[in-house]
Amino acid sequence: MSELKPITVYVHSAGPNPFKVIIVLEELSVPYTKIVVDNPKEDWFVAINPNGRVPAIKDPNSNIVLWESGAIMEYLVETYDVDKRLCGASPSSKWEIKQYLHFQMSGQGPYYGQAMWFHKCPQDIPIAKERYVNEIIRVISVLDNILEGKKYLVDDKLTYADIAFVPWNRVVSQHPLFETSLWKGRDVDHKYPSFSAWHERLNNLSSVRAAYE
Repeated sequence: MSELKPITVYVHSAGPNPFKVIIVLEELSVPYTKIVVDNPKEDWFVAINPNGRVPAIKDPNSNIVLWESGAIMEYLVETYDVDKRLCGASPSSKWEIKQYLHFQMSGQGPYYGQAMWFHKCPQDIPIAKERYVNEIIRVISVLDNILEGKKYLVDDKLTYADIAFVPWNRVVSQHPLFETSLWKGRDVDHKYPSFSAWHERLNNLSSVRAAYE
């Protein structure tokens, strides 16, 4: 797709959600440029995304501006995935992929984000930290059950549903704040082997490595 103009992706240096968009762009070999937004509440960026959060994109090839990572992922796949690299192989897979994307957007991201907030909070609130760590484990156990005997969520092939889960899973598996309370403390690698194998498989994708360079 060398004839395409680069898509502008607005990101934050510490935010996980923009990586969902970057990984999809890497998978589809769509050119892009990143603009780091230090303060997404500034007027210039609120004019792009009234919600004042990243990611957002400007696509000069279609003159479209979009925000919300899930919507951006769907747009990129529907617009640029001509070879169906990130789509399913069965007639029902379109809806299964959307199902998992909605699960990630409503069931993974917000709870993982709250866990991070309470772990970083200057005021130690153990009951809040425990609540959200327990919810992370619950989500991991759901995914572990779904992935038993499978490599990926839908049709046993990589789709953008899998990619959606990558950034927050990386946060809770790698951030020092969670080392004792979650990943090692809850023995995630051994207690949830299907999830852990999937997580490692996704992290070894060249698109994921490129996104995090």
